[in-house]
Amino acid sequence: MQKNSYRYEQTAARLVVEGYPDLSSSQTADAIGILSTWKLQLVGAPEVEGTRDHLESMMSVVMPYARYRLSGIGRCFGGDSRFVCIQPVASDHRHQLELRSSREGVQPLQLTIDDAELADLVRCLDRLRLDERVRLNWSFPSDRPLTRQEIADRIPILRRIGAPVLGGLALAASLAIALIIPLPPGADETPAAAESTPDLPSREPER
Repeated sequence: MQKNSYRYEQTAARLVVEGYPDLSSSQTADAIGILSTWKLQLVGAPEVEGTRDHLESMMSVVMPYARYRLSGIGRCFGGDSRFVCIQPVASDHRHQLELRSSREGVQPLQLTIDDAELADLVRCLDRLRLDERVRLNWSFPSDRPLTRQEIADRIPILRRIGAPVLGGLALAASLAIALIIPLPPGADETPAAAESTPDLPSREPER
C-alpha cells in the first residue's frame, strides 16, 4: 500500500503528516485516511512527533487559543489530561507551548514562541484541517463564537464601571450645587401689579 506524505510549511513552522488511504472507505490512492505519524518543526526548537491523538490535542488547544488572543483574551488552554497546553507568558506577545509525551519518564517539552511563530503554527494546522486529501474525522470541537460574558470579561472591571460611576457622581454633584446655591432675592415673590386689576379712569355722566 502506498504511503502518502504531505507537508505544510510557513516561515517559522513546518508540519509533515504521513499515512495511508482507507481502502475500506473507497478513498483514492493519494488520500490519507489512516494517519501513521506527524512531525512538527518550529524555528529554534527540536523536532517533535507523535500519533493522531497528539495532533488532535494540539489542534483542539492551539486553534481556540489563537482565536481568543485575536479577541484580546489571554487564557490557558489544555489541562493536565491533555498532551498539549498553551498559555500566555508574563511578557507581551509571547506564549508558552508545553508538549507532553505519552511515554513514561519523558519530561514535558516547553517552548516559548512569539506572535509570528504562533501565527505560522496556526496556518499550518489550518491548512491541514482544510486539506481535502487528508480525510480524517477529527474529534476536536468545532469553532464557536465567544459568548457575551467572555467578551465583557476582557474589559478590565475598572473600565467597565468607571463611566457609570463618574456619571452618577457628576449628577449627584449637580444636585448638591443646586440645593446649596440660594435663589436671588424676590425670585419667589409675585409682583403686586400682576395680582391686582388696574383702576379704570372715571367717566363723568353726560348731560
